Amino acid sequence: MIPCKPNSQRLTLLTLLFCVFSTLNIVSAQDGKALFMSKCASCHALDKDLAGPKLRGILDAEPYGGDFAKLSHWVRNVNKLVATDKHYQDLKTKFGGSVMTEFSVDALPEKDLEAIIKYTSTPVATPTTPGGEGGTVEAPKGNNNGVIFGVIALILAIITLILMQVNSNLKKMSDDAEGIQRPDPVPFYRNKVYIALVVLLGFVGLGYFVSKGAIGLGNQKNYEPVQPIYYSHKVHAGINQINCLYCHGSAWDSKTAGIPSVNICMNCHKAVNEYTKGPKLYKENGEEINGTEEIAKLYKAAGFNPQSPATWDPSKATPIEWVKIHNLPDHVYFNHSQHVNAGKVQCQTCHGEITAMDEVKQVSELSMGWCVNCHRETKVNFNYDSTGNKFYSIYEKFHNDIKNKKLDSVTVKTIGGLECQKCHY
Repeated sequence: MIPCKPNSQRLTLLTLLFCVFSTLNIVSAQDGKALFMSKCASCHALDKDLAGPKLRGILDAEPYGGDFAKLSHWVRNVNKLVATDKHYQDLKTKFGGSVMTEFSVDALPEKDLEAIIKYTSTPVATPTTPGGEGGTVEAPKGNNNGVIFGVIALILAIITLILMQVNSNLKKMSDDAEGIQRPDPVPFYRNKVYIALVVLLGFVGLGYFVSKGAIGLGNQKNYEPVQPIYYSHKVHAGINQINCLYCHGSAWDSKTAGIPSVNICMNCHKAVNEYTKGPKLYKENGEEINGTEEIAKLYKAAGFNPQSPATWDPSKATPIEWVKIHNLPDHVYFNHSQHVNAGKVQCQTCHGEITAMDEVKQVSELSMGWCVNCHRETKVNFNYDSTGNKFYSIYEKFHNDIKNKKLDSVTVKTIGGLECQKCHY
C-alpha cells in the first residue's frame, strides 16, 4: 500500500472539517424552518399575507429596523402593545381583528426566536407557487434533532476511519524507515473490525428509524381533511367573535367538546342566508369558495327553505357528516372540562390560533410527550377565593407552602399530573 503524503493528509482533514461546519450551518437553517413551521406557519407565510403579515425580511421592516430586541419585545408582549401602540393597533385592524399569540420565553426561547428570524431573513430562492412557502404551507416533517445527530455521527465515523487509515500508513512508513518487515495491512473492505463496525452502525441506524416511525404512528399533526361544508373559523370565531363554547358547549362541563348540531348552525343562518360582506374564502389549494353556496348546503341538511322559513321543521334535519380532526388513541383518557373549566386552559393552547384558520387543521402533536411537557410546565391557579378554583383547596399542604414562601407556584406535575392512571386507566 502506498503511504499518504502529509500534505494530502492535511488537505483531507481540512476538507472534512469544512464539511462538518457546513453541515452544522445547514442544520441550523433547517432548525429555523422547523420552528417557523411549528410556531408561525398556521398564521404566517414567508412571502404572502395570510391571517397575519408575511414574515420574510420582518426584522428589517418597520418598526424594528433591524433591532432584534424590539422584535423580541413584540413577541413577548403582544397584548400590551396592541392595547397601547398605534402601529400594532393598525396591524390588528388590517387583519380583521386577529391578534398574534403571545409567546413567553418558556414557550419560545430566545435562541429559537433567533433561529426563526434567521430563517425569515433568507432571500427568495425560487418564485413562489401554490403549495410553496408563499401559498399553502408545507407540513413540518417533525423534530430535526435526530437527523442532526445522525449526520454529525456519520461524519465523525468517516473521520475516525480516515484517521485510522492514516495512522496505519504512518506506522508502515516508520517501519520501512527502520527496516522492520511487517505483513501488508488488510484492505479496509476485508478488515473484520471495519465490517463489524459498519454492520453495527447500520443496525443502530435502522433501529433508530424503525423506532422513530413506530412512535410517530397515529400522529396526525397538520392533518387537514376536506369537510362536507366549508366552515371558516376565522369568519365565525375571529371576525364575528362567536365564543367557542356557543358551538362546543359541552367542552365546559363534559369529557368531549362536541360537534354542533345543525340546529345550532340554523340559530344564526335562518337569518344569514348570503355571504357577501366577509373576506374572500379560499381552499388550501387556492381555489375560491362561494360562501353563499356553502350556506345552501347547510339548508339542504336542515331541510330549510329560505323562501318559506315558517314551514321549517327542525326535527327533520339530517346530521352533517363532519370529519373528525383531533383523534386520541382509545387507551387515552382526556377530559375537556378538566382542562377548560377547572384548569382554565385556553382553546388555542392545544388547537392553535383557531380564530385565524379557515380550514381547521391539527397544529399540535397531541403525543404523550407533548402532554407530559405541558403538565410539567403549566402552573395551576392555587387560590381558592372568588378568583381561583376551589377544587385546589384540598391541597392544603401546598397552600401552606406557598403562604410560607417554601413554594412560589405549583405545576400540574406537582398535583399528580404525571401519574400513569390519570390518562391511562
